[in-house]
Amino acid sequence: MATPVLSGLRRYKGKWQKPQVAHLLRRTLFGAKSEDVVYFSGRSLKKTVRELIEKEYPLPPPPINAYNDDKYTDGEIAAGADWTVSVKYDGMNNFRRKNSFKSWWFGLMVGQERSIREKMVLFWHNHFVTETNTVDNAFFCYRYNVLLRQHALGNFKELVKAMTIEPAMLRYLNGYANTKKAPDENYGRELQELFTVGKGPDSHYTETDVKAAARVLTGYTLNYKTYTASFDARRHDEGDKQFSAFYGNQVIKGVKGAGATAEVDQLIDMIFAREEVSKFICRKLYRFFVYHAIDEDTEKSVIVPLAELFRKKDYAITPVLEALLSSRHFFDQANYGAMIKSPVDLTVGLCREFGVALPGAEEYMDQYGFWEQLRNQAAGLQQNIGDPPNVAGWQAYYQEPEYDKLWISSDTLPRRNQLTDRMISYGFGRNGKKIGIDVVAFAQKLAHPEDPDQLIGEAVSALYSVQLPAEDLQLIKTSILLSGLTGMASDHYWTNAWANLQQKPDDKANRSLVTNKLKALFKYLMDKPEYQLM
Repeated sequence: MATPVLSGLRRYKGKWQKPQVAHLLRRTLFGAKSEDVVYFSGRSLKKTVRELIEKEYPLPPPPINAYNDDKYTDGEIAAGADWTVSVKYDGMNNFRRKNSFKSWWFGLMVGQERSIREKMVLFWHNHFVTETNTVDNAFFCYRYNVLLRQHALGNFKELVKAMTIEPAMLRYLNGYANTKKAPDENYGRELQELFTVGKGPDSHYTETDVKAAARVLTGYTLNYKTYTASFDARRHDEGDKQFSAFYGNQVIKGVKGAGATAEVDQLIDMIFAREEVSKFICRKLYRFFVYHAIDEDTEKSVIVPLAELFRKKDYAITPVLEALLSSRHFFDQANYGAMIKSPVDLTVGLCREFGVALPGAEEYMDQYGFWEQLRNQAAGLQQNIGDPPNVAGWQAYYQEPEYDKLWISSDTLPRRNQLTDRMISYGFGRNGKKIGIDVVAFAQKLAHPEDPDQLIGEAVSALYSVQLPAEDLQLIKTSILLSGLTGMASDHYWTNAWANLQQKPDDKANRSLVTNKLKALFKYLMDKPEYQLM
């Protein structure tokens, strides 16, 4: 960020045009599709933010068996059928169902509605981390994802309660093995350190608090016949649990029998009485949606009032998002293009912005197959959805001072460019089908593709969060778009070639010329550093 951002949470009342709309959409969706930019440009900022946050969409249908092949056939679940109804798992079907789940999830991001929900599911996944490979049960992983969706825009406190006894989390952090005879501190520690109180300046919980929380959480177990969680009072520590001065020296009285589950509610109520919980979550939301650095001015003018609102609204998530995304601070010019795209933002975003055509549900084998290929591209760029590197999530979201700069390295930047080049050149193939970027179709969606200056300017506005200097635009025109054409820098040669394409689309020589020029243009634009920013 070149200049400090001093604006606060007061509602933004400046220009509401395509640059502002695109900025908001790049942060709340994956990519800013031209159709979405046009759609929301016709609405006010207030109506846009409310629709993105508050409009409800039904939960998506579950993942299906798209994994049968010549080496394996699922004898229980028919091809194309919902496998989440199964309670029979073995090494082979579990492995394939886990892949199906992850590809299904990636497909939901590519095909997302005009809603922040998919971005919030990723946010909460990075917050309440589980790893598919560690949980090692496809159904648990699916149900965890459903839980994130159900609570993504709901109440944070309720989400914490639900996550505490979620089977995938019990499995991941050993909650199912936490008993009075052998207390396991994993979840009791992460509940405080990573999920609620955090490591902020006012987070002074102690090891005693970790141990006491672990005792409160004893007794939960997993049933691998029904794949559900339950509470076994015989495994629960019935003694009193003493907490430190950070929690007001509170004692959670031990309870016997099935009623002991009430201790968990008391534990969470005690934690949420600390103001640092609201500040910690607001800082994470800020870093995810706005910028990684939080200086003293930002803490005072954004985080503190946002946290106060969070507490005032009893930890409802939508008021906080609405305030942040409608603020002068969010729309401060210094925040445009200030974040490096995550691999998922890059991969999903390019598919959405360029309108990459993927097979529909009737071709589910190829649909899932292409989702998997694209998902693997993001994984190769260091963001494997469903499998963050550790319990803290992906380092680029929390590791200071580098933060999102960690997405870019001497290894990943060339891979990013190879991905975008490939999507423009020849794409990905499967069973005789191909997906990729149709450069002509994308150019046709621009207002004036026949004018080389406007074509380049509109393409830059559509793909970049920042504008390029006039001399750069001129260089792109003469050295990329018009290079090699008769007369070279004469605009009318491009204009004529484009007009001929519209009038005579079967003119192979001209179509090839226009297509190759557009491919060169978009390759160049996507290889520039500006395309890595949002």
